[in-house]
Order: sequence, then structure tokens, then C-alpha cells
Amino acid sequence: MNKVLIINGPNLNLLGEREQSQYGSKDYKYIKDMCEKKSLELNLTLEIKQSNVEGEIVNIIQSARKEFDGIIINAGGYSHTSVAIRDALDVFKGKIIELHISNIYKREEFRHKSLISGVVTGIICGLGTNGYILAINSMHEMLNENK
Repeated sequence: MNKVLIINGPNLNLLGEREQSQYGSKDYKYIKDMCEKKSLELNLTLEIKQSNVEGEIVNIIQSARKEFDGIIINAGGYSHTSVAIRDALDVFKGKIIELHISNIYKREEFRHKSLISGVVTGIICGLGTNGYILAINSMHEMLNENK
């Protein structure tokens, strides 16, 4: 059975409360429940983590190297600023999907550049919370291509 880790970065624990025009009204628990349900349907082992702390996210990625086949990461604002998260992802040898709930290219200019995009397998952006389901489906397909 494939093991997938979803990492959510800063402020994603406040989904449903913050900037609903960008992120919608679904809260973090809804997203976790939706992802867990989808992973059961696909027979994936799924773990979901969230941190507002850059170094903690780096530690999570480093720990995932020997335990997980794939990472889905919504690094939030760290997507645009963190060389450390990029470098940790670059060491991970499994599949990686970068995920953004909002369309970063329709937002402020500083959000148009993601530092982590250059080391990921694929990117899902601007499709709302449904992006998580698309990422899980895509990860499932990519991991099963190699079997």
C-alpha cells in the first residue's frame, strides 16, 4: 500500500475563517475529513500534518524520506519565501505535488513565484479545496504507474 503525506503550511489551520474570497468557506477539519475519505477509497495510507513553523516543516519533510512514497504540500506563504523547504523537498526522492487553493497568478505579484515549483513533480493551483482531491487522485495514479 502506498503511503502519502499531506503537509499544510502556515495559516491553513485557519481555513474557513480567513480570506474566504480566496480560500472558500470550508474549514481545515472538512479538508482533512475529505482527504481521509478519498484515501480510503483509493487504498492509500495517508497522514496529514500542518505547521506554521518553517523549521518544523523542514523536519517533517526530512523524516518523510524513508517512510512515504509521495508528498502533497501546500506550503502556503512559505512557497514564495523558503529556500529551506525547497532544499528539503529536493532531497525527497518520491513524487511531490505542490498545491495551492487559490490561483497564485491572480494574486499579488510576490505570490507569482514559487520557490518550490522547480523541485516538484506537478502543481495544482486555483481549484479551491477540490485541489486536494485532485492531488490525491494524481498521486495515486503516479505511484501506481511505477508498479
